[in-house]
Amino acid sequence: MQDGNKTTRATSPGGLPKPRRIDGRALRSERTKQLIIEAYLELLRDSPEIPTAAQIAKRAGYSVRSVFERFDDLLALSLAAADYAFAEGLAQAAIRDLDGTREQRLRAQVETRAGVCERWLPLWRVLLHNQNESEFLKTRIGLMRDAVWARLALMYRAELAPLPEADRRKILIALEQVTDFESWGRMRERHGLSVADAIDAWITAIDRLLPPTPGPR
Repeated sequence: MQDGNKTTRATSPGGLPKPRRIDGRALRSERTKQLIIEAYLELLRDSPEIPTAAQIAKRAGYSVRSVFERFDDLLALSLAAADYAFAEGLAQAAIRDLDGTREQRLRAQVETRAGVCERWLPLWRVLLHNQNESEFLKTRIGLMRDAVWARLALMYRAELAPLPEADRRKILIALEQVTDFESWGRMRERHGLSVADAIDAWITAIDRLLPPTPGPR
């Protein structure tokens, strides 16, 4: 209720503010968006082909109209999926064994990165395919790469800190390349490695790229 420029909230008989009503339609719409995104991601994992709106709608259990009521086009859907994956990936990539031995840090970092690549490789390929269609998408891809770089620098700071800046950068570039999504995809698809064998291959490669750890290992 308004009195001039003064606004007061409605109160209950006991004098307490009445709780704001939750818009059930808005909640349902957000839930529908979530299910459409999840259906899109499931289809990408099932097949390397970018799914059609009809396939997404069928998997989600909605009409094609419902898809386009919530996303302007499939590019907008892929952008929403990128945001979803970024948030999920950050949660999935919780830091472990930061103060552990070289061997413990190697395994923790590689296992975490492998889990992210195994889960999100299909979406990553779609994002790269569409990146020239959207500056927003390019920005998100850049943020994902920045997060990987920062994680590598953090996990291997003991080995990298004594080096000159130029040498640190060169090693980080090599580590970023070694642990790229496509590196994981080649090991798993082209060379037929199991998850465990691919993890071991990454650990061996990174261990050889890193300089000796200062002090006792």
